[in-house]
Parts: sequence; C-alpha cells; structure tokens
Amino acid sequence: MQLLVIRHGIAEDASGVDDSLRALTDEGRLKMKKAAAGLRELVEIVDVIGASPLLRAQQTAEIVAKVYGDPPVLKVRALVPESDPADLIYWLEEQESANVVAVVGHEPHLGTLVTWFLTGGHNSRVEMSKGGAALLEFPSRIREASATLKWLLTGSQLRRVGK
Repeated sequence: MQLLVIRHGIAEDASGVDDSLRALTDEGRLKMKKAAAGLRELVEIVDVIGASPLLRAQQTAEIVAKVYGDPPVLKVRALVPESDPADLIYWLEEQESANVVAVVGHEPHLGTLVTWFLTGGHNSRVEMSKGGAALLEFPSRIREASATLKWLLTGSQLRRVGK
C-alpha cells in the first residue's frame, strides 16, 4: 500500500473562531487546486481519502478528490491533531483492498505520523507545509517503522509540478 499524506491548505486565522470550523481561504482553495493537480501528476490513482473531521481538512480532501475522479472521502478521527499515530493503523487496515490511500490532516500531527511510520519515533523529524504532501510506501503490513519515504514536497513544489 502507498499512503499519500497531505496537509490541509491555507485556512482562516484562528483568532476568535472555533478551530474545528476554520475554513480554507480563497487563496488556500486556489493554491490547493494547483497543488492537487501536481499530486495527480505524481500519483496516478487514489482509491480512498481519509480526512480529519476539521472543516479545513474536509475542504482540502474534497479538492483533492475532484482531481482523482471523486473517490470516497471519509472522516477519520485518528487524523485530528492530538491523535496518537498508532490510532491511524486501524483505519488503514480497513482499507486493505486499496493500493493508494490519501489522508488529509494537520501539523504537527502529520509530521509526527510520517516520522512514526518511518522510524517508530514520536518526535517529528518532518515538517509539512500547507498544501504539502509526502508519499510513503509499505512493503507489506502497515506498522510503525515499516514505511519507505518515496518523496516529500512542499505546497509550492507541488504547484510547480501541476503546471
């Protein structure tokens, strides 16, 4: 299985707004559409998309889904910022028939998640920019310290790929 890890696009300022209701800005939507086009150049097919239930992640997942022909977008509690990386394994195991699974979430959680899948460590060694993504590959069973990093790109790099 390949796991495409995507950080949500640029969202509204957090001041005075319930964090779970922060939406993507117009700029965030536009940049994410261009980054999603770049993703499509690098990863041909996405079978399913899991996203944090927070609004900005759901909106990002919908943008990504459109460039991939609208695969299902599922809300995944294991992608909220305070989740333990191991929590995502249960959901990923349910996607066993998928070749490529995409997940959309938040920093610093995603950096920690990628680090955990690569090394088993809980201290993030990866920083993901808004609209950025990483592609991990699992040779067999999905577990900590079992993935290989295929690539890690910023949002601006993905936008250049998508041109």
